[in-house]
Amino acid sequence: MAGLATSFGSGAMTNSINEILNADLLFLIGTNATTAHPIIGYKMKQAKRAGAKLIVVDPRRTELAEEADYWLQLNPGTDIPLLNGMMHVIIKEDLYDKKFVEERTENFEALKETVEKYTPEHASEISGVPVEDIIAAARLYAKADKAGLFYTLGITEHVCGTNNVMSTANLAMLTGHLGRESTGVNPMRGQNNVQGACDMGALPNVYTGYQKVPDPAAQKKFEKAWGASMSTEVGLMIPDMFNKANSGELKAMYILGENPVLTDPDANHIKSGLANLEFLVVQELFLTETAEYADVILPAASFAETDGTFTNTERRVQRVRKAIEPLPGKANWQSISEMVTRMGYPMNYNTAEEIFDEMASLTPSYGGMSFERIDAQGLQWPCPTADHPGTKFLHGASFTRGKGLFQGIEHVPPAEMPDDEYPMLLSTGRILFHYNVTTPYSADISSIWNEEYAEVNPDDASRLKIVTGDQVKVTSRRGEVTTKVEVTDRVPPGVIWMSFHYTATPTNVLTSDAVDPITKTGEYKVCAVKVERLSNAS
Repeated sequence: MAGLATSFGSGAMTNSINEILNADLLFLIGTNATTAHPIIGYKMKQAKRAGAKLIVVDPRRTELAEEADYWLQLNPGTDIPLLNGMMHVIIKEDLYDKKFVEERTENFEALKETVEKYTPEHASEISGVPVEDIIAAARLYAKADKAGLFYTLGITEHVCGTNNVMSTANLAMLTGHLGRESTGVNPMRGQNNVQGACDMGALPNVYTGYQKVPDPAAQKKFEKAWGASMSTEVGLMIPDMFNKANSGELKAMYILGENPVLTDPDANHIKSGLANLEFLVVQELFLTETAEYADVILPAASFAETDGTFTNTERRVQRVRKAIEPLPGKANWQSISEMVTRMGYPMNYNTAEEIFDEMASLTPSYGGMSFERIDAQGLQWPCPTADHPGTKFLHGASFTRGKGLFQGIEHVPPAEMPDDEYPMLLSTGRILFHYNVTTPYSADISSIWNEEYAEVNPDDASRLKIVTGDQVKVTSRRGEVTTKVEVTDRVPPGVIWMSFHYTATPTNVLTSDAVDPITKTGEYKVCAVKVERLSNAS
């Protein structure tokens, strides 16, 4: 993992999207690509039609799971045992890439010792995946020449999310599926500019380009550029912010283009934190659930009213051009600049291009970029100099730290599992019709799919005496919602699956307050609930 810090620390794909088309094998784990990343999902389908093998690891039967050569339907929260079981097979059968392991990695013996315990039988016992499928998938991945591994929130939204990611790195390094075209470990980002936001320092522990806040050299660099003193203390992650808002230690927030009341886990905790603030500013397009708590609401400009850049999941920096003048009368960067100027620090930018040029001058991976160079199709970072062509795939010659570091990763069970009081497991995700929309402000989208339909297995539906279209109450230790249901075998018995797109069914009232200890990402994918038939059900 440490050897892949540049890509994984930022969540960027090591390889490019179009390389999918030339892969021999696609290994998908914790991702429903055709729904959450439909363009990439379509390319995966193209690759499959062209002859690529497909392995899909998912508790839920997704569209790509139906096309897979192997669908490994694991128990939620058991990715590490499954991956360790595959690596056990690969090492035992001498299928690992000895040259790659010897020349480009270290700490192999620690990995070997850990996965020795995860026999296919033991991995099957924990994960629920049949022994023969674990063995077959391991052989297929190891023997492929060009195998790309892809994951999203189904890997990261667990209390062991960081360990899950490190396990995918272990598997790729073990088999030499890194540093070449159509291989790699490829985390697909959730929205169009999540990658760009992280690249530009929208994290509490780094400046732009992942330059660490506690690093004295980085501190001096930015102090010189900005003419102000910089702290060496890292800031708070979002869960910590809301914990401190609830305790009264955090007094104010400024929220721009985010709706945590609907999208963050344990929504009642979010609401109480916002209500406890002394001052809340929300800059938004609509009066969202979060904006209703604001003391001041500032009008925001959308992407269609803004000049600037987006950086997509394959690290490609692309131009964004405004189609109309900003309806609030100014772009968001202008609002922020005016506000900061009135607070005593002059920000005298005239254009978005000026801001980009400053960012590029301070960010080594963007150093060779300009609006002129990215005018037509963008460039992929790292692009350190003006004559650099950009980087199609990462880690070609070496890893950031020199050699990739194997780590022995043990299984960490979910923080909350079903019990007698809450006997079912809730998992959440997106639906294609709403894509990344989590607000009810599009009449056209709502006309296609205007309410929640929680997925329930026929066995559970029979026990609950419900049919498709009936309403149920879903309750966790944190809250309750009502929802209609769809009876389907896409989900296994004992599991209910819900999206989080609907104000009328705010699913994140239910989700767990447990987080990954390193990233502080919430465990959206696993929590215990009870499901009750309502009296008006059929």
